[in-house]
Amino acid sequence: MKLRIIAIGQKMPGWIETGFSEYAKRMPRENSIELIELKPEKRASGKTGEQIKEAERDRILAALPRDATMWALDEHGSQLTTLELADAMREWLGAGGDTALVIGGADGLHQDIKQRADKLLALSRFTLPHGLVRVMLAEQLYRAWSVTQNHPYHRE
Repeated sequence: MKLRIIAIGQKMPGWIETGFSEYAKRMPRENSIELIELKPEKRASGKTGEQIKEAERDRILAALPRDATMWALDEHGSQLTTLELADAMREWLGAGGDTALVIGGADGLHQDIKQRADKLLALSRFTLPHGLVRVMLAEQLYRAWSVTQNHPYHRE
């Protein structure tokens, strides 16, 4: 199973790349995390927020692996505990397919992406910087994987 984080946004600060890489490299090869960065739509082009989300929707759908389980990150989604995420990861592992976690752009995700998603996930009720979401998500995926392996990284 491959975990893909599909994120609108490129050229993140070094500390974001370092933080993300730290957790991604901890994952085993058979459950690796791949980051797919997509170019955000230009805001200065006079387009509305809806038009921007439509353009980004098309990029996300083009990058989405066929038949992958897809979770979209949205502030109105469900908040899970780490153990609940670990249970979801066990299901993903059992299903054998790939899983994609989608992080939208500054205007959020288009409604089509939210409707297509198997689950809407909120990391927090706070509005978080998109780069930080990548780091937090990678850490939680590693933590959930460690729970599935009875690894001592996560403590209750």
